[in-house]
Amino acid sequence: MSTDTSVETERGVLRDPWTLFLHQAAAVITTVVDFGTMILLVSVVGLRPGIATLLSALLGGIVNFTLARRFVFRRGESEVRARAPAQGFRYALVSVASALWNAAGESLLTRAFGVPYVLARALVAVVVSLGWNYPLHRYFVFAHPKKASAT
Repeated sequence: MSTDTSVETERGVLRDPWTLFLHQAAAVITTVVDFGTMILLVSVVGLRPGIATLLSALLGGIVNFTLARRFVFRRGESEVRARAPAQGFRYALVSVASALWNAAGESLLTRAFGVPYVLARALVAVVVSLGWNYPLHRYFVFAHPKKASAT
C-alpha cells in the first residue's frame, strides 16, 4: 500500500525544506540590497523610515523575483520564458502587498513601541517572508500549472 498522497505532499510550507532553504537564501541576498537601500535612503537622503522601507522593499522585490525565477522555483527554460509575464504580474501583486506589510509593520513597531527602525524592519521582514512571501511565491506566483487529468 502506497502512502504517497500527491496533493498533501504539495501543500505545507515545511514539506519541501530544500525549496524553503533556497527561498530563504535568496531572501538573505535580497535583504542585503533592501536594508542597504533603506539605510542609505534614511541616513543619506533623509527620507522617513516608512517611506524608505516602501521604496527599498520594492527594489528588493525586483532582485528577489530574478533570483526566484532563475534559482529557487526554476523549471525548464522554455516553460520559464513562456510564463514570465504571468509570473511577473502575480509577483508584482504579492510584492506590493509585501512592501505594504513591511512598511506598516516597521512603522507600527517604531511609532507605537519605540523599536529602532532597523530592528523593527528585521523583525517584520522575517514574519512577512515566512508568513506571506514564501507561501504565495510557492503556491501562487511560481506554482506548477495543473495538468489536465485524462478521463
